Parts: sequence; C-alpha cells; structure tokens
Amino acid sequence: MTVIATESLSKRYPRVTALDRLSLDIGPGVTGLVGANGAGKSTLIKILLGLSPATEGRAAVLGLDVATHGSAIRERVGYMPEHDCLPPDVSATEFVVHMARMSGLPPTAARERTADTLRHVGLYEERYRPIGGYSTGMKQRVKLAQALVHDPQLVLLDEPTNGLDPVGRDEMLGLIRRVYTDFGISVLVTSHLLGELERTCDHVVVVDGGKLLRSSSTSDFTQTTTTLAVEVTDSDTHPDGTAALREALTAAGLTLHEGEEQGLPGAGHILLVEATGEETYDRVRDTVADLGLGLVRMEQRRHHIAEVFRDNDQQQLVRKGAGSDGA
Repeated sequence: MTVIATESLSKRYPRVTALDRLSLDIGPGVTGLVGANGAGKSTLIKILLGLSPATEGRAAVLGLDVATHGSAIRERVGYMPEHDCLPPDVSATEFVVHMARMSGLPPTAARERTADTLRHVGLYEERYRPIGGYSTGMKQRVKLAQALVHDPQLVLLDEPTNGLDPVGRDEMLGLIRRVYTDFGISVLVTSHLLGELERTCDHVVVVDGGKLLRSSSTSDFTQTTTTLAVEVTDSDTHPDGTAALREALTAAGLTLHEGEEQGLPGAGHILLVEATGEETYDRVRDTVADLGLGLVRMEQRRHHIAEVFRDNDQQQLVRKGAGSDGA
C-alpha cells in the first residue's frame, strides 16, 4: 500500500525552485523527511494537504489526487504545524474539541475522542488549564492531540520536537512512534535533528534544494561498515590516550580513517580504524592494554543519515571543480 506518492513534482516561485522533479513512494509506518531550511519540506507538506498547487508533476495521498481531492485528503489526514498557533485563553479540552468538531465529529464523539487523545499524549490531568500557561512541551502535545483527534489515517508532523529539551524530545519521539504501533496511523515527520529520525523512523527521505538525495529504509541508512569505532580513556603515562593509540596503531600497520568523532564525556575522541578481519580487533585490544589505557568501546561503526549530505556536498564540489577546469 502506498500512503504518499509523487511523480516529477515541482514547485517554482519567481525567484526560487522549492521542489525540483521530486518522485517518492512512501508506504505505511513512520517516515522521516530530512532537509535543511529551504530544502522544500514545508512546500511538500502544503502540496500534500491540497493547500498549494504544484507547478508540474503529480502527487497522491492515500490514493487521492491532491489536485482534485484536497478536501477529502484533509478529512483523512492530521497536521501538526511547526509554529506556535494555539489560542492562549482556552483550555486544551476546548481547543481539541473545537478541532474535532471542525473535522466533522458530532459533539459527543468529539468530547470522547478529545479525552482519549489528551490521555494518550499525557495531558489528561492538565486538560482544563488555559493553554497560555503550558510549557513548550505541553503545547507541542496539544498540537499533536489536535492532529490525532479525528482518527486520521496519516499525520504530517512538522518539526514536532522544536524547542524541547532532551527529555521532552525523547518523550515526544516515543509518542510519535506509538501513533503507528498502537493505532496504525502512518506518520510523516520532518526534523533537522538526524539522530532523532534514526531512532524513530522506519523509512527516511532526504531532500536538498528541492531535490531527492535518497529514500530508503532506516536500516539501510544505518547499516554497519567495515570501520571500527574505538574510544579510550587517558592514563597517567598517556595524558592524551587517543593520540597515543593513534600513533601505536599506525606504527603497527593498521589503517586509520581521516577525522575523529567526539566520544563520551570524560573520554577522548573516537578513532576510526579499518577492520580487515578478526585480527584487527585483537590488535587494537592488545595495543590498548599495552598502553595502559581504558577501553570505553570498540564496535563496528554504522553509517549515519548526515553522511548523505556530506557526500552530496563533496559531489557538488567535484562537479564545480570539473566545470572550472573545463572553462
């Protein structure tokens, strides 16, 4: 089953191309939409909701053409906007009931669904307080509740963790995951925090400058590599344990990749060592022991979504360089 499909979808404004021949096929589950500001994420959401016409191409949501069935799509889809748009002087219950009624629910059903939804997002005990007195995290939960109250088949969540502290982000991500696992409602969520999407989503779509860079399962994005990530602590004899280990491993003939990653607090950086077999693990372990360092971790490194952007930037630099040479 296809939840969202686009074919050569383009949206052009007088001075900018927001979407450039974007073709997607997104199935059920939790899908992350990744891209920097100006990548075309918000434009895509507006088109999917039938609120903005495409310049070229086609798009369908739940099998309905966005160009001709915008109202029917909005009946079946929930939307959580990025910006704060909540009335401060009404309670969460009043607001969510109102949104449920706007979606076509009769009064009794709207009140019952509101109570259930606010309980799901963790606001049941605070449901009668004015929204203006809520924290940022509570306001985000109200926005999520109004997107869910009419029992949609799909929800579009625009930067739902904006403004939240780490604990609040984890709680929101847990709620988003349960939207699909507990209720079977598919999710398209945008975020610029790539680690969040790696933990939460089944599928990730990466866009940049309105163009598709990659669309695949999260497991494909984060598959293991042949590189070992090695992190050590310092010792009295080696105040910079990472530097000492790098020198020793290089002298032993092992290949280290350029660049390091920040390790855990109290430890050093992470060395990236090319693994040619099981013997690489043994040599690294023995070298750490010989130096008297503490081994924090040694594991196969995984790819990260951020590498898609890095690789794309490098390809653009290569193309620009080739163009300069040709000139």
